[in-house]
Amino acid sequence: MEVSRAEYCVLACAEVWRGEGEVLASPMGTVPAIGARLARLTFAPELLLTDGEALLVDAAGAVEGWLPFRRHLAWVTGGRRHVMMGAAQLDRWGNQNISCIGDWHRPARQLLGVRGAPANTVNHATSYWVPRHSPRVFVPRVDLVCGVGYDRAAAAGPAVTRFHRIARVVTDLAVLDFETPDRTLRVRSLHPGVTLAQVRAATGFPLAAPDRVPATREPSAAELRLIREVIDPEGKRNQEVPG
Repeated sequence: MEVSRAEYCVLACAEVWRGEGEVLASPMGTVPAIGARLARLTFAPELLLTDGEALLVDAAGAVEGWLPFRRHLAWVTGGRRHVMMGAAQLDRWGNQNISCIGDWHRPARQLLGVRGAPANTVNHATSYWVPRHSPRVFVPRVDLVCGVGYDRAAAAGPAVTRFHRIARVVTDLAVLDFETPDRTLRVRSLHPGVTLAQVRAATGFPLAAPDRVPATREPSAAELRLIREVIDPEGKRNQEVPG
């Protein structure tokens, strides 16, 4: 059964929550949302999903409970959440920018704004989803720090490092992590059909990699059925990662 690039990305996003236990999963973007629901239906049944407002829901969207804002804040600030955000820019230490491109005083382009990125990265686990892996996203230095990277977290000390963890960066080419001695970005796996040379050419700074880079895990037949027939029968994943 042929597996699309989008489906590899969905599975890679789902794997972000493997072993996380009972945490609040907050996926941002179509592919991460499908991935979180896949994780909940398979290897991570303890995951808590929300409707984005005040309700806890199951993988089908049925209401399971109420999440008062005060409890949501307690989880968010106590390490019991794992968010998967986007990134307009990301550097080798994991500093993220979603606010503006260019000088802060006169930006060339205005984006979302800093929003909750600083609190997310300081208070609980964070991963990133980048649907277009390119040197425009993976830059030597972000124009504005929104999400806090490993270098800045270390400089700030224990108050910031207590819950700070950037677990994964999933792109349309590969899965990346920060499991290096200096906590800089490295290639964890390559999606089928992608070479290490391609990923490095699409990255604006030197990128570490093991001697032999494994392939991203292939979805099982059961996982593909859930993706195609239960979670995303309309194929919205393919709009974010075209075949």
